Amino acid sequence: MDAVVLAGGYATRLWPITKHRPKMFLPVGASTVIDRIFAELEAETRIDTVYVSTNERFADDFREHLAASDYEKPVLSVEDTTAESEKFGVIGALAQLVDREGVDDDLLVVAGDNLISFAISDFVDFFERKGVPTIAAYDVGSLDRAKSYGLVTLDGDEVVDFQEKPDDPESTLVSIATYGFPAETLSLLETYLAEDQNPDEPGWFIEWLQSRGSVCAYTFDGAWFDIGTPESYLDAVRWALDGDNVVADSATLENVDIGENVHIMDGVEITDSNVDGSVIFPNAVLRNCSVRDSIIDEQTHLADIDFSGALVGAHTTISNGD
Repeated sequence: MDAVVLAGGYATRLWPITKHRPKMFLPVGASTVIDRIFAELEAETRIDTVYVSTNERFADDFREHLAASDYEKPVLSVEDTTAESEKFGVIGALAQLVDREGVDDDLLVVAGDNLISFAISDFVDFFERKGVPTIAAYDVGSLDRAKSYGLVTLDGDEVVDFQEKPDDPESTLVSIATYGFPAETLSLLETYLAEDQNPDEPGWFIEWLQSRGSVCAYTFDGAWFDIGTPESYLDAVRWALDGDNVVADSATLENVDIGENVHIMDGVEITDSNVDGSVIFPNAVLRNCSVRDSIIDEQTHLADIDFSGALVGAHTTISNGD
């Protein structure tokens, strides 16, 4: 079995924080979003090769990241895009990767920007038992939130109805970005695209598959975060830290009140301030600030600021002092 980690998005809703870095590299606790996935795939003995699907714009970032790691399975596979407007869509990019890399084995597909609480090995167990296209499904607990995802109706483990982004969802069980495709179904990616079907979201392909044959769903409790907005990213950080804080040894803190779920990175300098529920990137400087539920990018200089729910880009200087 092989795996694909989808990492080709441009994360425009998280700009400016992700304008010059893949959102998969955002820290969540002591690790990053994508490293949590890489670690599980590396340990899963049934996975042979892990294809990392990204775009030309971030290809060098991934090359450097993987070269500095101890992972042996990942292989970078680059799609020919440099901007959001050029993207092929998730299914379009996946079909190209399967063709480009000659993938002909069972395939596990995982989004590199999703934080999931279940063990990938448990999903693989379920997928192998069922032997049919398999999705992971999670109860988001909100009808409004369910409108943004693929709605799943089950009879036991069998998917009996699937609706991508319904206007009026009748339940809150949705498909998340984890899929298992038997080898014999991979050719259907091209069949689907040849019919001029929607190439953008995997859910449309799942809906198409379900209308033609058996699809099963692995359901789980616990937590799932689709890290696409500042709010969802900070929610994931809160879950990972669970009230604790991560403060780099090289950070300098003087007269600082730190609340909960705070991540302060290398070289940060904070004086006469309070910080709560926030992520502060390397070499930022905060003086006489109150920062809550915010993301402050690297080499930012803030003084005499009261921030809540802020997203501050790198190399920014803001001061309300005289």
